[in-house]
Amino acid sequence: MNSRINDLPQTVGVIYSHVKPEYFPTKAQYVTEKDALRDAKIVAKYLEKMDIKPLLYPGTPNLAQRLRKDKPNMVLNLIGSIKGSEYLAAAIPGVLELLEIPYTGSDILGLSLDFNKFLVKKLLEQNGIPVPRYQLFITSTDLIDPTLRYPLLAKLNEIHGGVEITKDAISENEKHLRQRLKFLIDTYKQPVIVEEFIVGREIECFLFEGLNKKVYLSEIVFTKMGGKYKFAVFEQQWQEHHERIIRYQKYEDTLLKEYVKRAFDVMRMSDYGKFDVRLDNSGRYFFIDSNSNPYFGPKEIQAPMALTLDLYGVSFADVLKRLILNTMRGAHGKKLMAFASNGET
Repeated sequence: MNSRINDLPQTVGVIYSHVKPEYFPTKAQYVTEKDALRDAKIVAKYLEKMDIKPLLYPGTPNLAQRLRKDKPNMVLNLIGSIKGSEYLAAAIPGVLELLEIPYTGSDILGLSLDFNKFLVKKLLEQNGIPVPRYQLFITSTDLIDPTLRYPLLAKLNEIHGGVEITKDAISENEKHLRQRLKFLIDTYKQPVIVEEFIVGREIECFLFEGLNKKVYLSEIVFTKMGGKYKFAVFEQQWQEHHERIIRYQKYEDTLLKEYVKRAFDVMRMSDYGKFDVRLDNSGRYFFIDSNSNPYFGPKEIQAPMALTLDLYGVSFADVLKRLILNTMRGAHGKKLMAFASNGET
């Protein structure tokens, strides 16, 4: 039985976002997803090196039909959006649960929570994990909480990938903030969360599950970035041929790792997750973002996950194998529990 638990599957499905420019309200959001098929093919090559047959599936209406026909041993869920809507990505685990196909990443609840940044902050805050002061704006004319202190950073509440996190995202006065809120709400048709901008350092935190939880931390170092405020903006992450003005360096702190482990559980994540953290000049941490389905891929596609792991001498191939084995062990455990339950009845 142990040998079967540790065996790699014969077939692995790779579900990726089906992307068309017309699905997205702006080019910026489209850019974050446009290479979904390319990235899926790159991950598929890593599977082939493990003697696993990859099966690629776009997130289209016939997904369930194709999965039911092929019956892959498990699935890598790389979906970022469905028809341009990120929150619809939470439907994919539901399909896989109905078909009883093991899959990587968070379940419906974990993914659903992830697409409401206001709720994320509430949950983290209620569980003793520090976050900046914040406010959710439904309209651009909502009253501003008088306890908020400028500078303030405006973010889309339901979209990840750094979309609209530009230098213009920071407001130093109410007039600019109102203009920013109007633009974001009118363009993306969703609420905007505004938080106090934490001046200081920026740290990316990744957690991977297996036989135990392993946390990897990296600090973003801004090498050439000018301007008053230094933070990771959209252009650095996504624009092709953009001059690279950031690099990653290893960061270690036991306290932060414990925060990350707690946040992982609070957000009901599974297998892996990512948190963005700011460290202020007084040495205090503030969790500014959470992602239960972060950009997944190797160094060659500049995935921050892989760049951070590389600092620790951990390859993407190693993490991928660990993720697959963890998923298969979990599926095996569920079968044993179901068998035992049926035996009792």
